[in-house]
Amino acid sequence: MKCPYCKNHRDRVVDSRTVGSGSEIRRRRKCLSCGRRFTTYERIQESVLYVVKKDGRREPYNRLKVLEGIQRACEKRPISRSDIENIVNKVELDLYEHFDREVTSRNIGELVMRELKGIDNVAYVRFASVYRAFEDSWEFSKIAAELGGTTTGRSRSSARDASGDSPQAQGTSPYPPPAVRPKRGT
Repeated sequence: MKCPYCKNHRDRVVDSRTVGSGSEIRRRRKCLSCGRRFTTYERIQESVLYVVKKDGRREPYNRLKVLEGIQRACEKRPISRSDIENIVNKVELDLYEHFDREVTSRNIGELVMRELKGIDNVAYVRFASVYRAFEDSWEFSKIAAELGGTTTGRSRSSARDASGDSPQAQGTSPYPPPAVRPKRGT
């Protein structure tokens, strides 16, 4: 392994540990030339998995793209880096278990959304809005309804009376009437 500091190829392994579900090994190494330490990760090289995009293009699966997409969805949310890494690991494990050579970008997006939904609803909606290319607020409302939320700050059922009519249909409004201004010059 080449030292990232002095570029020498002579090093020795100081410590080895399995990471995550045991599919990766973390090694601490010490350069025999400059004496500095660095970390490397080893992962089993799976067969190359290709992602079939919406437009039919094929490109090799890129773990980093999945990671960056999840990180954007989780920005400013109380989700740790290790939780994000775990999501990527679960998605990747599912991909290699269920798909042999090709997987659609839709399948990857659905797997990511399934994992995010169990962790953080806001991150889930953010990811879904980009992944599903929302074009209007109705699509956000639909996702919110799936999560058990409401589209407004109050429940729709609370705005209805026992007869099932909305307040507007009854000629009343749940909001206070607008202020009436006196006319000038009278």
